[in-house]
Amino acid sequence: MTEDLSKFWLSAEKAVLVVVDVQERLVPAMDAIVYARVRKSIGLLLQGAEILQVPVIATEQYPRGLGHTVPELAAACRDGAVEKVSFGCCGDGGFVDRLGAQDRPQVIVTGMEAHVCVYQTVLGLLEGGYNVHLVRDAICSRGKTDFLTGVENAARAGATVTTAEMALFQMLRAAGTPEFKAVSALIKER
Repeated sequence: MTEDLSKFWLSAEKAVLVVVDVQERLVPAMDAIVYARVRKSIGLLLQGAEILQVPVIATEQYPRGLGHTVPELAAACRDGAVEKVSFGCCGDGGFVDRLGAQDRPQVIVTGMEAHVCVYQTVLGLLEGGYNVHLVRDAICSRGKTDFLTGVENAARAGATVTTAEMALFQMLRAAGTPEFKAVSALIKER
């Protein structure tokens, strides 16, 4: 009997990209080199999402205290951000409503911090029946142990751990299309 591999596949027609709490006052707590890489990966996914017509939902944890989504990413989050106070996005009705309105079963998760808001979001999405893809190079935490534990536990809970390039190429599926050419150009610039 062959294992069902369907949860590992992504489809641009079935996916939503979620950017969790990449906020102005949270960024300085991150390692600068790690954050720069994460911001670049999230930026790549946002540009790819636009090309592939994948909806984007951004969130902001208590923006009065932590500020808004960093300007480098905010403009690409076309519909603005859902404000929340719950750590996990699924604890907020505004997020749940916006995600439900998309009527897409796959959620690509990025953001910070890997072991708190991102991890609790992954658990909530899994409990909600979503197929969750956690983008390892598009998440971070203040500490490496917290990051690694968040990723490990998310995978054990049922999330598929991926990278920005893996996710984009899965949604492309084949070369030779205008979308492939556009995404390939983005990756070459990376």
